[in-house]
Amino acid sequence: MTAACGTERISVPPSQVQLHRGAVLFSQRCSGCHTLSYAATHGSAANPRTATAISGPDFNVRCERPIDRVMYAIINGGFSGAYMPQNVVVGQDAIDVAKFVATYAGRAAPREPGTQPCDTKPVGTLPPSFTSPTATAASASVRPPSSAAVTAASASPTSTAVASASSAKHQGAAKKTAHS
Repeated sequence: MTAACGTERISVPPSQVQLHRGAVLFSQRCSGCHTLSYAATHGSAANPRTATAISGPDFNVRCERPIDRVMYAIINGGFSGAYMPQNVVVGQDAIDVAKFVATYAGRAAPREPGTQPCDTKPVGTLPPSFTSPTATAASASVRPPSSAAVTAASASPTSTAVASASSAKHQGAAKKTAHS
């Protein structure tokens, strides 16, 4: 089936409340840089040679499991900390987006001999510090997942001032890219 530009819709059923909410938030907050068909987003560059600095990973083919890895990226601005704003979503919104990404990312990844397909890896669970009613992304300290190649410097806990600072960081990165 072919679709005209702009006619794609979120394909997570509304009956899956948390996952659907995560897909909607992902579409609203992450679509400018990331591709994930289940949220009807196309922000990744199709060709790495023409990609801009803010072209994020294509989650149709990139596996993002377990969920604590996704939450780490949300809180810390990805794994490089270069362009993704820290705490792009927080609190329950962050949990919903992390659950959505961990569940749906990598489903279109090509099968590679000798590797475990993404959809057979466990989604995992978040530590209680994220799921308690009083938990906030700014107060939760997440260590980098063992599968992430992250330096110790980028693994420091986030502060409450991160939300406003990350917005300025993101705007500065966009200006820097525009002048390059």
